[in-house]
Amino acid sequence: MRQETLLFVLDKKAGKILLAMKKVRFGAGKYNGMGGHIEEGETPIAAAVREMFEESGIVVRQEEAVAMGQLHFSFEGKPDWERVVHVFVAEKWEGEPHESDEMAPEWFSVNSIPYEHMWIDDQYWLPRVLEGKKINAEFHFNNDGSVILRQRIDKDKN
Repeated sequence: MRQETLLFVLDKKAGKILLAMKKVRFGAGKYNGMGGHIEEGETPIAAAVREMFEESGIVVRQEEAVAMGQLHFSFEGKPDWERVVHVFVAEKWEGEPHESDEMAPEWFSVNSIPYEHMWIDDQYWLPRVLEGKKINAEFHFNNDGSVILRQRIDKDKN
């Protein structure tokens, strides 16, 4: 099964989160954290910080990224879209975000996250992560990801 990452940079003092508009391929037109595939021999944390740099120019050190859980996504009739996503947050980083070929980063207030322009599952698990709660969740979507057919979010681990 495909293994991927998501890394969210949080500016707690300013009450902001760094999201990015996906410009190409799977998820195009939606805001999300930075992330992507895990290369062979790479750990999820190493992939998360690599993808953050590639997509935004932001440097997050591995020791500053905190594992917050996993999300399992599946889609009706699309087994090749199935994936497990390892979720991380970081409150320390270096650099200023800039647009890449794949992502257009933007800071948002944590009180006005644009859930209406994100994957529909984000509204169920991202607030928990922003509260510092670890998650383990499964979402099964229709064939284009516009409807959640089944979902399960485990009780908080911490």
